[in-house]
Amino acid sequence: MKPLNRVLIEKDTSYNPIWIMRQAGRYLPEFRKIRKENPDFINLCLNENLSFEITLQPLKRFDLDAAIIFSDILMLPYGLGQKVEFEKNFGPKLGKFDLNKVSKVDQIDFTAKLHKVYKAIKKVSEDSIVSDKNTIGFVGAPWTLLVYMINKQSPKKQLKQNFFEDNFLINRILLIIEKFLKIHIKNQIENGANVIQIFDSWAGLLDEKDLPNYVYTPTLNLVNYVKSLNVPVICFPREIKNYKEFCEVVKPDAINIDYNLNPKEIVKYIQIPVQGGLDPKILLTDYENLKKETLKYLEIFKDHPYIFNLGHGILPETNPMMVENLTKIVRDF
Repeated sequence: MKPLNRVLIEKDTSYNPIWIMRQAGRYLPEFRKIRKENPDFINLCLNENLSFEITLQPLKRFDLDAAIIFSDILMLPYGLGQKVEFEKNFGPKLGKFDLNKVSKVDQIDFTAKLHKVYKAIKKVSEDSIVSDKNTIGFVGAPWTLLVYMINKQSPKKQLKQNFFEDNFLINRILLIIEKFLKIHIKNQIENGANVIQIFDSWAGLLDEKDLPNYVYTPTLNLVNYVKSLNVPVICFPREIKNYKEFCEVVKPDAINIDYNLNPKEIVKYIQIPVQGGLDPKILLTDYENLKKETLKYLEIFKDHPYIFNLGHGILPETNPMMVENLTKIVRDF
């Protein structure tokens, strides 16, 4: 059985698999070299050979238990025909959202636009490096994608004041997003992804009263869909206040926790397997501090099914040697 499945399906507490969000990326010199030669980020995600190479880079360096495909949650709006580009030192910029145009996109068009992503997943899943590891596919959650598609940029920069004005438009877009996320998930699984992670990066923007409508229900529909395909699913509803309620309503196979949470509280009231939690900034400190903080999480979750990961993506300024140290600490535990 693949390492993550031991925890996700068998609820095994004798082994803590490790992988790292954004492990294929910005902190690795070999990635930076490729990125420098390929300034168009979307085209890089659609280059099946380079995407394959980037996905395997961290596995060639570190003793990790899973490959996560080098891609982006914004491949979904791209597949729907919305313009998506990444500007240096700014982040994603999306073009005008045209509901009429998006409503006309069908499954064949969508899959054709993203087929290189699926070919890259297939290449990764068939590579010998990954034979005894998991291949993780992923999507953005409906709410987070809605935010990008309407806001046209990261809400970290600014969330438009009139965001909730047109309820009809929002619910209409959510249905379209859900439909194509299911297609995107199915295509990833059919090409070798054997775990799906759903990233809800902007769930924390919502008031508690809005979570059922925008987070719980749309995410639950996706979770049930992934389960119907016999693949485990991990959810990361970043910065929401009530993880317990999320788990009880959405029922993913595991919950990824962010670094603002107290893991001692989580282990008390979350029944399902837990992933993540370590603050990525710890990797910018020193070995002793890294060891202390890593062992803290491993100790707290030692009798609970637990996958070691961070509480957010690894930071670009991380020294790869610290990742090497981290994997060793987890392995030696």
